[in-house]
Amino acid sequence: MARKYLGGSGNALTVWISVAASTVLIFYGYDQGVFGNVLIGQDFLETMGMPSTALQGNMTSVYNLGCFFGALSTIITGDILGRPRQLLVGSTIIAVGGIIQAASYGVPQMIVGRIIAGAGTGMNTATAGVWQAETSKMRSRGKLVIIQMANCIGGFSLSNWLTLGFSFASGSVAWRFPLAFQVFFTALVWCMCPFLPDSPRLLIRKGKYDEAYEVLAALEGNGATVSSPVVKTQFNIIKDVLDREHINTYTWWQLLSGKGPYGVLRRMILGAWMQGMNQVSGVNVTSYYMSYVFIHALGVSELRARILAAAGSVDYFIFACLAYFVIERYGRRSVMMCSAAACCTCWVIITIALALTERDPGNSYRYGSVAVTFFFVFFASFGMGVLGVPWLYPTEINALAMRTKGASLAMATNWICNYMVAEVTPSGIANLGWRFWIIWAVLCFSFIPATFFFYPETANRSLEDIDRFFETKPGILIHRNKLATQLQRPAIYEEADMAIQEKEKNEELAGIPGKGHDGSVDVEMEMVEDLVSR
Repeated sequence: MARKYLGGSGNALTVWISVAASTVLIFYGYDQGVFGNVLIGQDFLETMGMPSTALQGNMTSVYNLGCFFGALSTIITGDILGRPRQLLVGSTIIAVGGIIQAASYGVPQMIVGRIIAGAGTGMNTATAGVWQAETSKMRSRGKLVIIQMANCIGGFSLSNWLTLGFSFASGSVAWRFPLAFQVFFTALVWCMCPFLPDSPRLLIRKGKYDEAYEVLAALEGNGATVSSPVVKTQFNIIKDVLDREHINTYTWWQLLSGKGPYGVLRRMILGAWMQGMNQVSGVNVTSYYMSYVFIHALGVSELRARILAAAGSVDYFIFACLAYFVIERYGRRSVMMCSAAACCTCWVIITIALALTERDPGNSYRYGSVAVTFFFVFFASFGMGVLGVPWLYPTEINALAMRTKGASLAMATNWICNYMVAEVTPSGIANLGWRFWIIWAVLCFSFIPATFFFYPETANRSLEDIDRFFETKPGILIHRNKLATQLQRPAIYEEADMAIQEKEKNEELAGIPGKGHDGSVDVEMEMVEDLVSR
């Protein structure tokens, strides 16, 4: 097993999967940051025929339309191809789009390249987090997805520094090389993904039990084999939850109209809107247009704007890494609400500073310095929570059999909101001035009550625990439900796992065949269902 998966098993294999998934997110972060810095280059603008502000917004935002349709496509292709192969397809498509962009001599060609690259990015972002979550242990799942997001910001920072360096080059190489550099990440993905395992949960859902046992044993490590009790228990817990859900026997219309298993539609909405929060927080005003904002909202020079943007991306990266230390310790709910409150405060102060700059131009440098400072504080605040939690949550909250589809819809929501933000930002800055920033303050504040009242905690739960929680048919408002809000793993879930293990031991002692590779004999779940429904 170890030789099969890049020589890794146990924690080493988990690290390899994390590196591969993180490379995909570095790819995404780089793509997100590179075009905003290309957009302000004089040679680029001249090559594109000096596009208007609206056309610049269109060139930037069509990328997100490509991402939207790419993410939606994984509803169909995600389970068929599996996680690693889907990432290979998405990364290859991005490379094709990057080459078209780097070779562009006009707006139409650039738009085509942006849409194609976006389609690949949408596929990748809908897949990487699910793959990571479905192959991680309960206690490390959140941290590993946070590492992915930190790497995403690392890619974003790389794009800022690379474009800053190439801004000193003459001619079109200043923008063509940064766009062409996307191919490098595709090469890295191809060096890893063909040699790494698919999600064992997906393999079980597809009936590939032998392969699922093999992957579970490899992920367990410590010499575990397909016959090890711990591997059999993990297999049985996953399959028992799938058997009880029976989601595959329902049509899409039945699931979406609430006639399927309880909570499927609600869980998809929770995951999708959590991703929506990530995008309407205002972060992509700065991700796509950081240099543009500094030039047009604060009036600084192009070179200073590029330097500030590059420095801001480092600040962003540092605090995205620090989120690793809080995501499991304080849970998804608390981290999300505290981060949203800090982001809201930053936007309020930025709004006030820019309003004072407009009313008192003589002190514009002083007020502008305050605004820049709180842009940096915003990056720190966002990186600590609103960055990572929305990417992690849809991979956890959706029903086991619907995780691919739920994550795809969540990412589609992410990208359509992303498109809206990228489309309105240039015009919003030009036409609304300081009032433009009020929008993001209000939206960030709204995340606090939404998370408090509607979102159950997913930290310190196995993915199967979350399925069990929704089997209890909780009400829409969960803030008074201790099972939903406590940080520690609820004892009834531990009892449910122990019940399955005890059942297996009793069946072995009695000589009764358990649920083996062919899944022909089901483990009875009455005791577990009783525990969960207390």
